[in-house]
Amino acid sequence: MATSALVLLADNFEEIEAVVPIDLLRRAEISVTVASCTQHLLVQGRSRISVQADCMVQELGEQQFDLIVLPGGPGVFKLRKNRLIQKIIQNFNNEKKWIGAICAAPLLLLDAEVLGDSKYTAHSSVVNELPHIISGQDVVCDGTIITSPGAGTAIAFGLALIEALTGSNQARLIADSIHAPHSKLGID
Repeated sequence: MATSALVLLADNFEEIEAVVPIDLLRRAEISVTVASCTQHLLVQGRSRISVQADCMVQELGEQQFDLIVLPGGPGVFKLRKNRLIQKIIQNFNNEKKWIGAICAAPLLLLDAEVLGDSKYTAHSSVVNELPHIISGQDVVCDGTIITSPGAGTAIAFGLALIEALTGSNQARLIADSIHAPHSKLGID
């Protein structure tokens, strides 16, 4: 059975935090669906780089995915009160499926009430709302929640997502192919 991931994009998403995981997941032969949380399939990032989504988030219906990826950036703040996004995150959590959130995106996990006592990291700019950020780590994995602090850790984050879905051997192969360091998280 093919492994699949869903990536949600909102206007003003952080391009590096979206494109790097999409690229790495696809290199690992994981099926990736990019869903727009806007009114258009072409979603503009914070640096005015546009990414073409595969579908609108409302069109997902009952599609099943093994992982959801939530990029950060200013776009996160537009999604915080979106009930559909909260429901999608809650469903992944209830089904014990993988959830990846980078930069400010762990705020969406807070709003969806799925963080609980989980260990996590996030961008330092959101420490007022997420006071228990673990700093100094590129990736924090607790249960099925994988978090990362920002654009500079996007490769480590993407490799951790691969490790979660396919194991550390595949993550190592992808890391080697792009000459990136990879520290096994011990997920598999």
